[in-house]
Amino acid sequence: MRVAVVAGEASGDLLGAALIRALKARWPDLEVYGIAGPKMMAEGARTLYPMEKLAVRGYVEVLKHLREILAIRRALTHHLLADRPDLFIGIDAPDFNLGLEAKLKAAGIKTVHYVSPSIWAWRPERIHTIGRSVDRMLVMFPFEEDIYRKAGIPVDYVGHPLADAMPMVPDRAEARAQLRIHSSTVPVALLPGSRVSELELHADLVIETARELAKARPELRFFVPLATRETREYFEQRLYALDARELPLTLFFGHARLALHAAEVALVASGTATLEAALARCPMVVTYRVTPLTYWLVKRKALLPYVSLPNVLSGEFIVPELLQDDATPDNLAQALGNWLDNRVARERVRARFTELHRKLAAGHDARVVEALMPYLSGREDRTPSAPGLRAAVRG
Repeated sequence: MRVAVVAGEASGDLLGAALIRALKARWPDLEVYGIAGPKMMAEGARTLYPMEKLAVRGYVEVLKHLREILAIRRALTHHLLADRPDLFIGIDAPDFNLGLEAKLKAAGIKTVHYVSPSIWAWRPERIHTIGRSVDRMLVMFPFEEDIYRKAGIPVDYVGHPLADAMPMVPDRAEARAQLRIHSSTVPVALLPGSRVSELELHADLVIETARELAKARPELRFFVPLATRETREYFEQRLYALDARELPLTLFFGHARLALHAAEVALVASGTATLEAALARCPMVVTYRVTPLTYWLVKRKALLPYVSLPNVLSGEFIVPELLQDDATPDNLAQALGNWLDNRVARERVRARFTELHRKLAAGHDARVVEALMPYLSGREDRTPSAPGLRAAVRG
């Protein structure tokens, strides 16, 4: 039995790995292939193309890479139509996956999209494209289910795998012990993004913010988990370029969860990492920068006044967001300092994070298997994929 998947960035890779684990627990001989990142490959997925080729965000940024991205989608479509999987699952990356899913669905291949685009935040008209492209939506947030039901699109709420995987009561002392943080040290996590294109806009900002904080607060120590070798190398280059090697700063390859569990506060680039910080009970300041044209276009279509998941899920600003022109080292340092100076506020927001955690911990794995059972049951005896495709996947 074969399932084709496409993930387009680090957050999709994390979610895809959880999805594969859930499916393989029910169907151990499942073959998974397509476009996958390192976490999905560790769970047995095989990839035709490097996931990093799709890891581009923003109108202007996508235009620079559009020809290559479209070529990858055409080639992948050809593979999947020539050697049909039992099911295709698009993991987030809607601009890439929905077009692919539409062609596969038209050819009679069942398609599932895992993670709803944020149609509740901007570009709500995309729901019509989704309806033409997918046989079923798997959504992670409770309020999304009703949106799709009203549009007549088959949908299942499956919860968020991070909410099931992360402890309801984080062990902050254990995390600090693992990182050898002295009791007199105040740890701060810095998460500038998972793509090089994000670090190009955020790395200097994060480094200069750390420098501002360190001037007035010598007790701080900064922890920077980076998702890939490329992002780590880029961040290190910027540290040298800004002559910031004197900062009390530790870089990680991965280990974002450990850093967030240990940290007193965090500076986080908007995205899935903001949800991970909330589930770790880490008070945060959210930031993000894009090119001016991208920001203008997104701002025009936005339906909500906030962008980070903790605020979206709460329906109000429970963590500060400093975006675009407001994202300066002085402003970010001030906002982080406000958290550090107010223990009551930190405890209050941690209580709100606990409420969110309880709502999202919905038994993800069992729900995913139940939702996909109609598409995969009775297909265990399917013949394996053709040698040509197997060789292409390995290559």
